[in-house]
Amino acid sequence: MPIAKNLNARPTTDRAKESLFNILNNIIDFEDVIVLDLFAGTGGISYEFASRGSKNISLVENNYNHIKYINKISNDMGFGLNIIKADVFKYLKNSVQKFDVIFADPPFDMKNIEDIPKLIWEKNLLNEDGILILEHSDLFEFKTDLKPNNTRHYGKVCFSFFEK
Repeated sequence: MPIAKNLNARPTTDRAKESLFNILNNIIDFEDVIVLDLFAGTGGISYEFASRGSKNISLVENNYNHIKYINKISNDMGFGLNIIKADVFKYLKNSVQKFDVIFADPPFDMKNIEDIPKLIWEKNLLNEDGILILEHSDLFEFKTDLKPNNTRHYGKVCFSFFEK
């Protein structure tokens, strides 16, 4: 899927995405999960969930051009995505819905990345056996008490898994 030139996004690489979904294939039933995609960018992760049969997918993105792009692709592909235009941190602070999988791909240079898992835990946004997957740079280091259960490295990209 070509990405429009007016988008300012760093999509997850195909290699990393394929590896992530190979891991998820073994631990979740895609058709039954409730998914939240934070910092959705171009929506690539949500399309992967939808193409595997996930029906309950919410995306949070703050950039209007990205929202327009996601809407177009979602409509073209027949995906019924719940697209939310909002600041991720405000959304998390006000959310009461629980999810089975929360995927967060914040900008790698964002200063408060560690606030994401902290907010999700404080607000109890994961269902029992839920998973938070945080994509980050290989240079990022967790400095808070809340640490991932597992981290997978794919070049300069890492996925840290937090399990409830």
